[in-house]
Amino acid sequence: MLIEYLGFLAAILTTLASVPQLIKIMKTKSSGDISIVTLSMLGGGVLCWLVYGLLINSMPLIVSNGFNVVVGSFLLFFKYKYDKSLRNKK
Repeated sequence: MLIEYLGFLAAILTTLASVPQLIKIMKTKSSGDISIVTLSMLGGGVLCWLVYGLLINSMPLIVSNGFNVVVGSFLLFFKYKYDKSLRNKK
């Protein structure tokens, strides 16, 4: 049971780590300082962790990485929306 609590604590901390960045981007309407490569790698890793959690039926991994997929999707959306260099490439 203690191991499960440790898993949920780790899940909460790592999941909430991206939320301040998302809030900052939404408030400032600026995402130029955010690396699209980093966001993409993080998103890929989170998807892998989510699939892994589903395969081993680990609720801390499923819940936290499911939430991280949502937050990461918003980060990528706002990165594209507010980063003029991404939109103007042809």
